[in-house]
Amino acid sequence: MGKALIVGTGLGAMTSALRLASRGYKVEMVEKYHQPGGRLNQLKKDGFTFDLGPTFFSMTYEFEEFRKDVGLTRLPFTFRDLDVLYAVNFRGSDKRYIIYRDLDRLAKEFEAVEPDFRRKMDRFLAGAARFFHDTEYLVLKRNYDSLFQYLLTLLRVPVRHSPKLLRSVWTEMERHFESREVKEIFSLVAFFLGATPFDTPAIYTILSYTELVHDGYHNVEGGMYKIVEGLRKELDRAGVVMHFNTEIVDYRQADGKVAAMIDRHGKDWEADLFVVNADAAWFRHKIFRRKKFSAARMDKLQWTLAPFTMYLGLDTKLPDVPLHNYFLGTNFKEYSGKIFKNAIKLDQPYYYVNVVSKSDPESAPEGCESVFVLCPVPDMRFKPDWSDREQIAAGIIRDLSGRIGIDLQKHIISKTVMTPVEWRDAFNLYKGSGLGLGHNLNQIGGFRPKNFDEEFKNVFYVGASTVPGTGLPMAVISSKLLVERITGAYGSLHS
Repeated sequence: MGKALIVGTGLGAMTSALRLASRGYKVEMVEKYHQPGGRLNQLKKDGFTFDLGPTFFSMTYEFEEFRKDVGLTRLPFTFRDLDVLYAVNFRGSDKRYIIYRDLDRLAKEFEAVEPDFRRKMDRFLAGAARFFHDTEYLVLKRNYDSLFQYLLTLLRVPVRHSPKLLRSVWTEMERHFESREVKEIFSLVAFFLGATPFDTPAIYTILSYTELVHDGYHNVEGGMYKIVEGLRKELDRAGVVMHFNTEIVDYRQADGKVAAMIDRHGKDWEADLFVVNADAAWFRHKIFRRKKFSAARMDKLQWTLAPFTMYLGLDTKLPDVPLHNYFLGTNFKEYSGKIFKNAIKLDQPYYYVNVVSKSDPESAPEGCESVFVLCPVPDMRFKPDWSDREQIAAGIIRDLSGRIGIDLQKHIISKTVMTPVEWRDAFNLYKGSGLGLGHNLNQIGGFRPKNFDEEFKNVFYVGASTVPGTGLPMAVISSKLLVERITGAYGSLHS
């Protein structure tokens, strides 16, 4: 049982590969895309460099746990703390709210709209902290062999947290704050999960605690892709071989196990065990053709919003635009309620802007700026046709130009647009959904697709759509849970 083949090279795959290699497994990786990283990827074009997907994250200690587990003396990339987390602007207003990690400075930002903000925020964060620390190891960082085992675990969660299971993020905000601005800004954490505050359980207000108190937000010196480049060097040292432009489209089984994965060119990739870093639900649907993951059933699942992304190279600087920004409208509830199912026009969208070169000047030529724009949009179940991509892109650029007082259209010297179609095709994302399966109560913990296969004992899963969920630290935890599964079944080859 010495050879493992990993399908995909996302963060979950790369950390799994190093964990397995450190335990004596021979690991080989195959990847559809032309370079590693999955959604944690990079675009280089016209002298500009962009992070393709994630731009900041929390829970850095999960990377430290991983480092110790695989025996590295230091991580092959460097975290950078963010004191200013992000800025928020509402359409029609010149006011920009700066979200500081320092709670006293943060309170001053909201003193005009939310009297007694600091006391209210302390109370809100204290509740989120209690839930986080009562469930982090009990519920989040563990494997479940069955739904029954998961439900038994939930019974051990202190009963005082039960209401959080029944409330939404928005309802929780309404319990603590009065002003529209505060409720909307601090419920943006739901959008980080690819959902809205109205359909995300209140348990995810723990993200406010992790961003403001517990670990804060970080990015990486030299850009987020340094994580991938650093891990790739360690994988090279460990003898892990990667193959790119290699898409798995079928499999061969023997004696109740998978004997080989088969790529688009008909080549067999044989191994003793297989780890799937492609979306766990999509792979069961598309490659294993499971009835439980039929097209009809897949469409009924809650998927995260799709990404509409732009990568802009500008021949000017943006001195007054911070690193991370959210540009919101004035119809938050209506927009949130209708965006999922394409029931609202995208002519006045809500979007996020990352001025990459503020953090990493080398990502743009001298005097220029690299700008990444993300607009959460309906997936292809609800909007299959993206032929209006240029109109949507122009609308966002026009809106952003008006808000920052610079006609961006005159300064764009490089432009790349990715709709849900491109995201689907590049990374096999189901209907273009950006972060895989959503996180409603029916799709978390023991209800999520398992990280071991239902039929083949030598097939396992890692990544956003299996346990524990979406996000960079979750992918690292996912790799830990996966390797616990594998070593539980097959042992460590060093022991």
